Amino acid sequence: MTEKPNPDPAHIETGKLGESLAAQYLEDKGWKIAARNWRAGKGEIDIIAWENDRLLVFVEVKTRSSERFGGPEGAVKRQKMKTLARTAGFYMEKINYDWEIRFDTIAIVLHNGNLTDLRHAEDVFFPRK
Repeated sequence: MTEKPNPDPAHIETGKLGESLAAQYLEDKGWKIAARNWRAGKGEIDIIAWENDRLLVFVEVKTRSSERFGGPEGAVKRQKMKTLARTAGFYMEKINYDWEIRFDTIAIVLHNGNLTDLRHAEDVFFPRK
């Protein structure tokens, strides 16, 4: 059996910084953060937030130190969408919520640890069975 290599610590720190910047961005817009790095099964949702009293938003944050290989948001592929949708379902069951939801992405680009670009895309996909 082969073991997965340990993730690069710098990569982990870049991701954490991006998630913190994204959460601050949403709070500055008046959103209420309900959870960060919420896990269920094999899934994790970076940020779960209320845009308003009736709209729960599940946010996937992608952070990169450059766009040399494309924008960060391009990393949200079909399998990731399925995992996000399944994990969101677990969260909704946990809080007994069955109303309006949305899936967003926030793409963060950093240069030497400083924010150079933040792109928030709303309603990026709709879960399918």
